[in-house]
Amino acid sequence: MSSKIGLYTGSFDPVTNGHIDIIKRASCLCDQLYVGVFHNPNKESLFELEIRHLMLSQALEKFMNVTVVMAKNRLAVDLAQELQVTHLIRGLRNPTDFEYEANLEYFNHMLAPSIDTLYFISKNELQPLSSSRIRELIHFQSSLEGLVPQSVITQVEKMNENN
Repeated sequence: MSSKIGLYTGSFDPVTNGHIDIIKRASCLCDQLYVGVFHNPNKESLFELEIRHLMLSQALEKFMNVTVVMAKNRLAVDLAQELQVTHLIRGLRNPTDFEYEANLEYFNHMLAPSIDTLYFISKNELQPLSSSRIRELIHFQSSLEGLVPQSVITQVEKMNENN
């Protein structure tokens, strides 16, 4: 039987409990799940790539079959081929996400037809969570309890101490 190897990518700036839920669910279906922290040139990042990698790694320590990887200037599908991924993992919060992901899947399939895409619909209570809303809460120094893993709260506290 062949291994199911997944890759879930994003900028994770910062990672939210919605992301963690998708990772948890996907890790149950995959023998190995890679979580790729990517640089998105269309977004201004709050956290450096290395800090995002650290926050995710700390948040995912308990998942034995999950490995966090970083990628800066490359396509997710190229990394997927390098890692011998069988499934790209994507999360859907709303119809806007679906439109974006359907378009992305078209190109991913064109570039790597052997890699399937699996979509996870966010749980109702997690659908409002987005990294952009979390960055807004961080800007206004609002509470992040219940929205992000402790590793993010710790980094935000360090960031606030240095300012």
